[in-house]
Amino acid sequence: MTDARPAAGLTLIYDGACPFCSRYVQLLRLRRTVGDVRLVDARQDTAEVKRVTELGFSLDDGMVLLIGDAIYAGADAMNRLALLSTDSDGFNRFNQWLFRSRSRSRLLYPWLRAGRNSALRLLGRQQIQGDDRSPD
Repeated sequence: MTDARPAAGLTLIYDGACPFCSRYVQLLRLRRTVGDVRLVDARQDTAEVKRVTELGFSLDDGMVLLIGDAIYAGADAMNRLALLSTDSDGFNRFNQWLFRSRSRSRLLYPWLRAGRNSALRLLGRQQIQGDDRSPD
């Protein structure tokens, strides 16, 4: 297997209002394997959020992973995260096993997104694009 570690820092944009998304990024042990990791709540008005939305990515469709100039969204982001994370504990070993296959990531990701959307509805939270952030 080739070394999947990025040469530059890594930025992960995720839905901070989603309990599953928030817990997932807390459980990943990315800093152990890649070093500098910037976690960005997609509901915040940041340069990274503006950049990916201007490029046409919908943050309601899934998380976005930035590695240098490369952008991975949704299932591809989960796949890349699985390849980058450590196998230091049960969660990360399971995550690697489940999402290291690109085809399995693409098969499972719509179910994860549906779970996120259901959780947001049950908690009375809006989708990201439904937030009151003013467009620039």
